[in-house]
Amino acid sequence: MPWGLKRYYGTGSLHFITWSCCRRKPLLGNPARRDLLLTVLDRMRVRYRFAVIGYVVMPEHVHLLISEPSIGDPSKIIQAVKLSVSRRLAIAGEFSGRLWQSRFYDFNLWGQQKEVEKLKYIHRNPVVRGLVASPEDWQWSSYRSYAYREAGLVRINDWTWWEKKIRRSAG
Repeated sequence: MPWGLKRYYGTGSLHFITWSCCRRKPLLGNPARRDLLLTVLDRMRVRYRFAVIGYVVMPEHVHLLISEPSIGDPSKIIQAVKLSVSRRLAIAGEFSGRLWQSRFYDFNLWGQQKEVEKLKYIHRNPVVRGLVASPEDWQWSSYRSYAYREAGLVRINDWTWWEKKIRRSAG
């Protein structure tokens, strides 16, 4: 790990995570690639048992707001998502070369005010960048799940794994 980079796992806090495409190129500019990333993210959500609170997939980067996983840690999740998306695109012959920057940014959210702030930031990102006029117009975001209770490619706020864990430990 590079000097000065600290990750805090096992705190029970939510994690605001950002990672970028290689050299911040718009390698996720294709809607099918954004769909693939979200499909992979949802599979990892189930595999590592964590809740996705919010997300947005932009042409050159991704923002996530997630709980800590029951299995592994956020670093394992990001590694698994990046690797799976890269492999699937390579197998399909849609991309060769380096897709991702090697690092990611992880910010622990210690209170509800920060959680709301980051979720709003995630949902407004496509508007601020001029991709759409309104957050509901960007389909690669969790905004519509909150505003209209629509099911997207990623299940939002699914805490059933946590409830089962509590029931097992109480029984």
